[in-house]
Amino acid sequence: MTQTLSALNEQFASQRPKDLLKYALEQHDAIGLSFSGAEDVVLIDMAVKIRPDVDVFTLDTGRLHAETYEFIEKVRQHYSIRIDIRTPDQTALQTFVNEKGLFSFYEDGHQECCGVRKIAPLRQKLSTLDAWITGQRRDQSPGTRSDVQLIEADTAFKGRNGELTKYNPLALWTSAQVWEYIKVFDVPYNSLHERGFVSIGCQPCTRPTLPNQHEREGRWWWEGAGHKECGLHAGNIIKKG
Repeated sequence: MTQTLSALNEQFASQRPKDLLKYALEQHDAIGLSFSGAEDVVLIDMAVKIRPDVDVFTLDTGRLHAETYEFIEKVRQHYSIRIDIRTPDQTALQTFVNEKGLFSFYEDGHQECCGVRKIAPLRQKLSTLDAWITGQRRDQSPGTRSDVQLIEADTAFKGRNGELTKYNPLALWTSAQVWEYIKVFDVPYNSLHERGFVSIGCQPCTRPTLPNQHEREGRWWWEGAGHKECGLHAGNIIKKG
């Protein structure tokens, strides 16, 4: 990149998310769009109009809701795109489950399970890329995502040549803006949203939120209210002093 990240963030702060998407897709040949939730489909809707063969990938942990699997297929068909579905290493997963059982995260936290089912497959995918695009928003999790930038150097993972750039085109958007876009452009969404689910992860670790609860309170609710991150965006996690 010829410009510094700070200059680029300042430049794109006053532009539309699709302007940043266009820039990102023009800058990199090996760039992938991470897909799991409503924000990501908004980005897919924008991206396919710029690059119809955009590399879209998702993580199948083996523990998703049936509705989420249906959602993935709905998006694939709606946009006529190939979705690179990444799954855990079967040997590592089998060893983990045989040793710890299927619900160890209720006892000792979700990090180990997420490490096997999410982080390792993501790391493998990102090792083939120079950049990736996510649907992170600053208001998704005030404790961990309030400083998310539009463009970042990803220090948690490495790309195919070592460095990895991370684009968050919706960083400055609110949830209301995401859902307005979904309604206006008839974008597919997970049917679980109609049953009170806001932030949707694996079935055992996700539940609907109550009125006035923050969207991340439906994730890993048995743990402390602090760092509701699985590690996909490890750079967001505030280290304890």
